[in-house]
Amino acid sequence: MTSKTQTSLRLDTDKLIEAKAILERLGLNFSEAVNIFTSMIVATKGLPFDVRLPNDETIAVMRDVRARKNLTPVTLTDLQRELQNP
Repeated sequence: MTSKTQTSLRLDTDKLIEAKAILERLGLNFSEAVNIFTSMIVATKGLPFDVRLPNDETIAVMRDVRARKNLTPVTLTDLQRELQNP
């Protein structure tokens, strides 16, 4: 059996509450989820997802969105159609 270490974290309260509610629906508690995340870091020798700086195109789009420029209204029906016919 492996030894356990207690630690403390500083987390945004609202996000922690929401995360715990989601984890509960998944049948996990927060400690179990942190242990899974830690195991994935070890297994992948890094974060188990991509972490990157945005490229120039993404930065330009983000600026447009923040300035509310070049936006095309999309309805739920449009999104559903796109999912059905990629």
